[in-house]
Amino acid sequence: MTRLPEPWLRGPIPGIEPLLQPVAHALTGVIEDLLPLLRSLDESAIWKTAGASAPIGYHLAHMTGSLDRLMTYVRGDSLSQAQWDAYAIEQRVVEVRPSLASLIDSLSATLDRAIRDLHQIPPDRLLDPRGVGRARLPSNVLGLLVHAAEHTVRHAGQISTLSHVFQESP
Repeated sequence: MTRLPEPWLRGPIPGIEPLLQPVAHALTGVIEDLLPLLRSLDESAIWKTAGASAPIGYHLAHMTGSLDRLMTYVRGDSLSQAQWDAYAIEQRVVEVRPSLASLIDSLSATLDRAIRDLHQIPPDRLLDPRGVGRARLPSNVLGLLVHAAEHTVRHAGQISTLSHVFQESP
C-alpha cells in the first residue's frame, strides 16, 4: 500500500487561505491518522488508563468539545446551551462512558465542520478580536485557530500513544 506524504507535504488544500494551510494540514492529519486508529480499537481500551493518564475516551470527548467551542469563538458566536450541556457531560465523561462509535462520530463531524469553516475565513479577518469563554478573554481569529490545531493534535498524540501502550500490554 502506497502511503501519501503527510498533509503538510502535499501542497495547499484548495479553497483555504494560505495563512490557514498549517491549521488545515494539522486537522487533516488528525482525520487521516487518528480516525482509522480509533476504528481499530476495542471498546474496552478507551476507558483504560496508564499511570496518571486520562483514558482515551476522555481525550476523545475533550478534543471534540474543545474544537467545537474554539471554532464557535472563531465564528464570533457565543456558546449555545447545547454546547454548555455537552461541556458538563465532557467533565463527567469517565462516569458517563459514551460508546466508542459515538465518540468517533462526534469527532469526525467536528473535524469536518472545522475544515469547512476554514474555507469561509478570509485573510483580512485573521486578526479580528474574539472573546473566549464567559470572561471573554482576549484572543483573535488566528490565535484561536492555531490553538485549535495544536490542542487537537496534542490530544490526538496522547490517544495514539495510549492506544499503542494498550495494544502491547494485556
